[in-house]
Amino acid sequence: MSFIPKPSEFWYPKEKLVERMIEMSGPALKQLFSHHAIHEGGLSGAIQKTAGMMDLLKQGELEVANKAADDLIEFWKSRVISHADSEEEGFYKEIKELKPELNDAIVQLTRDHDLLRIIVKDIEELRKTKNLSPAVLHKFHALIVVNEIHSRDEERLLFED
Repeated sequence: MSFIPKPSEFWYPKEKLVERMIEMSGPALKQLFSHHAIHEGGLSGAIQKTAGMMDLLKQGELEVANKAADDLIEFWKSRVISHADSEEEGFYKEIKELKPELNDAIVQLTRDHDLLRIIVKDIEELRKTKNLSPAVLHKFHALIVVNEIHSRDEERLLFED
């Protein structure tokens, strides 16, 4: 059986999350190196957790795989989507004020965030009736692809001159 880390090993408890996001919306979001590190941490955690869930399914551990899926959904919400919320509430607004010519890029990046939210919601709805069906698994993988492309585009569009 694969080792599945406890959620507390990869993200902040909910009561500390808002405090952490406020910290992150300061200089960390405004500098490429630290912003990239935030993206890489979220993406690598999602990839690792998705692989762990898939391993559990391959081993026939359906009950544990379902718990891993629940943890994975919570990870997406508490790490990636909360980061997106923080960007939209502060960083993107600042960028639009400083560089109005980037408004179209901000719209595109915000749409990426919306896609992540939509896919997570779709997964939650599908799991009510389809458990860990192929459709659900494809959506978990789609989250990774959308997030990877979004992060690359965001870093290119907002940080490169």
